[in-house]
Amino acid sequence: MPSLTLREIADAVGIFIPEQHEATVIHGIHSLEAAGSGELSFFANRKYAQQCRKSKATAILVPNDFQESIEALAIPVENPSASFAKVIELFRPTDPEPEPGIHPTAVVSPSAQLGDGVSIGPAVVISDHAEVGAGSILMSGCHVGRSVRIGAGCKLYPNVVIREHCQIGNRCALQPGVVIGSDGFGYELVDGRHQKIDQVGIVQIDDDVEIGANTTIDRARFGRTWIQEGAKIDNLVQIAHNVVIGKHSIVVALTGIAGSASVGQYSVIAGQVGVVGHVKIGNQVIVAAKSGISKDVPDGQTMWGSPVATSLREMKERLAHFARLPKLVDRVKALEAKLAALEKE
Repeated sequence: MPSLTLREIADAVGIFIPEQHEATVIHGIHSLEAAGSGELSFFANRKYAQQCRKSKATAILVPNDFQESIEALAIPVENPSASFAKVIELFRPTDPEPEPGIHPTAVVSPSAQLGDGVSIGPAVVISDHAEVGAGSILMSGCHVGRSVRIGAGCKLYPNVVIREHCQIGNRCALQPGVVIGSDGFGYELVDGRHQKIDQVGIVQIDDDVEIGANTTIDRARFGRTWIQEGAKIDNLVQIAHNVVIGKHSIVVALTGIAGSASVGQYSVIAGQVGVVGHVKIGNQVIVAAKSGISKDVPDGQTMWGSPVATSLREMKERLAHFARLPKLVDRVKALEAKLAALEKE
């Protein structure tokens, strides 16, 4: 891990450092609690104020309105978390990217089209009429189906599967084990047996999408399952046939979204959320962890609750009422006792 002066960090990240501290050397980064001398941390959430005061870090990125006196050098920035993310890039050890070329064990169809500077790793399979854009990297064990289109500057980590006819935009990252274009889950009960319904659509993934490890995105029954520009999908997410995920939305781990549901732009679907089929979740919606969405959600709502989510305000009111239940029970018992005494008179 390199050692950098605060001046070097400031120049790379675009932050201001007082002149008298420019030569201070930083040799690492860490959390507020774990940071020690010579390390840099960040403070972005008020609930960690105590850790900030006690931190042994040499310097801490803090919000511009930070007023407290702390032992560490407080460096005001507009967004401490975002600035710290840039600092991480300076200290993160990086493995060299694979060299362009095709590994001898890869199987590439003669009809496939490969752009300039692509890197095709060991045991990769690229099927007939598939296209891989310039500068894309396909690591070991990836499978690219017939007539798949992959844009430029993509990175497919080991064992990614993209089935026939699906489309991947530019600068997408697919983490290990991602499966794109598996059959949608469709059956009809005929004569007492489940009969499979053919899924003849595709998956379309637009530019700058990242998909986490072992996530599955099913192909559409007809048309497309559509992941729009800039969406970020975590590990172990299941997205069913004909689902639409809007631009720059986030879907967190262990979420399941049933067929033909849609999520608007800039929405956040937290961990272990369940969304039933055919519902529409609006733009800039937040769905809290472990919630169940069974009906349409308008723009801008924050939803919470299981098995059926409701607005955050209503759920807080319910919880407040629930907390008062023991006292209510006591009051009811007292009233019953008084009523029983009156009836004996």
